[in-house]
Amino acid sequence: MTTKNRKQSARGQRGGETRRDLYQDVTDKIITQLEAGTVPWVQPWGRDHIKTPMGLPKNAATGNTYSGINILLLWGAAIETARTTQHWLTFKQALSLGGCVRKGERGTAICYADTFIPKAEAEKAQQTGDDPQRVGFLKRYTVFNADQCEGLPDEFLANPQPLPEREIIPRAEQLIEATGADFRTGGDRAFFVPSEDFIQVPPQPAFREQINYYRTCFHELGHWTGHQSRLDRSLTTSKGTKDYAREELVAEMASAFVCAAQNIIPTVRHADYIANWLQALKEDKRAIFKAASLASKAADYILAFENREPETPLAALAA
Repeated sequence: MTTKNRKQSARGQRGGETRRDLYQDVTDKIITQLEAGTVPWVQPWGRDHIKTPMGLPKNAATGNTYSGINILLLWGAAIETARTTQHWLTFKQALSLGGCVRKGERGTAICYADTFIPKAEAEKAQQTGDDPQRVGFLKRYTVFNADQCEGLPDEFLANPQPLPEREIIPRAEQLIEATGADFRTGGDRAFFVPSEDFIQVPPQPAFREQINYYRTCFHELGHWTGHQSRLDRSLTTSKGTKDYAREELVAEMASAFVCAAQNIIPTVRHADYIANWLQALKEDKRAIFKAASLASKAADYILAFENREPETPLAALAA
């Protein structure tokens, strides 16, 4: 092996190790939380000792909402370190907004995923005329909560309060109606039937805590987004299988993300699947990344109906 090849090999090994470590680090953290009885996409908001407000984490500089695995990482960090806002930013972004990170503050590591075309692959594709193969990569970077900074505008420290438990929620009702999903009311079970594309839920008064009606509707809408005419996930799996548990994990997180955006405190709707989720995560260190990404897309699909103009084609939301 030449010196050049040895250097390239060493760089590749280091890069591969970094990616493996990042996937494994995050997965191990989620597994530890689940084994301790803490579901990372259902945080204990609304309790007297919890200062962290409701909502999806946002980047303070861009206004963009974080997605996928980063929602779980930032929610977990916010609860663990008693953060008082859902706004996050990098060290440089704090400076650009006229503030700075306070000395001694520790940041939170989140992930950035993308793809690139290696030079050798681009040259090969140019010679053969084939499409170049893109290579995925994952890297971590550090963000700070707005309350770890000084000199930032006050708007980044203002947060809405959670709604009362038993309040009927017009905003949630409007979102459910806006999706156009075929909701049928009756019985004592909630489920989505992919072959006939309809959702069935018990009547709202049947829920001991009526706010659970909305949580259940959003969970089933999470499944609904997976229909072949929408985001096209595999929904034909049998109950008790690994694929079934994975789809439930996607719907659980999608519901949590939508609830947070609606200022409804998320809860675990299917705690009996935790053992299955743990098994899936232990077998595949990328499973939580995949599930969180799919859940984020499902939640975005649902939430897009809040602001969608009536003439916007539905197919455009799945693009």
